[in-house]
Amino acid sequence: MNATPAETLLRVYYDRFNARDVEGFLQLLSNDVVHEISQGPVERGKEAFRAFLERMNRCYLERVYDLAVMVSADGRRAAAEFMLEGEYLETDGSLPPARGQRYTLRVGAFFEIRGGKIARVSNHYNLQDWIRQVA
Repeated sequence: MNATPAETLLRVYYDRFNARDVEGFLQLLSNDVVHEISQGPVERGKEAFRAFLERMNRCYLERVYDLAVMVSADGRRAAAEFMLEGEYLETDGSLPPARGQRYTLRVGAFFEIRGGKIARVSNHYNLQDWIRQVA
């Protein structure tokens, strides 16, 4: 079965995430993208997303694997589940101190797609499990 445009969009999204390609990643987003950070604030717009990605790339070295993508029949909503392996490189705000700790998390993400671009990203993972792994 051929991939739908929405599935292809999400697979490219995660390929660019793994490549740490900030500019390529941002090209996939609508200008007014809504980013619902797991157990954190809601951010709006590409520039806020850029700042988020730059902080993530500075503090973490992460890779998505075992990706499963699900798309609604109309292609306007999608979800992804995947495993995330990472290394904690630099202390991120008030989180525990970074010392190069390695971690693995299961992550779920939900998307809204509009005009061939990602208009909303909502990520969900178990922050307490991450803290336990890096403590």
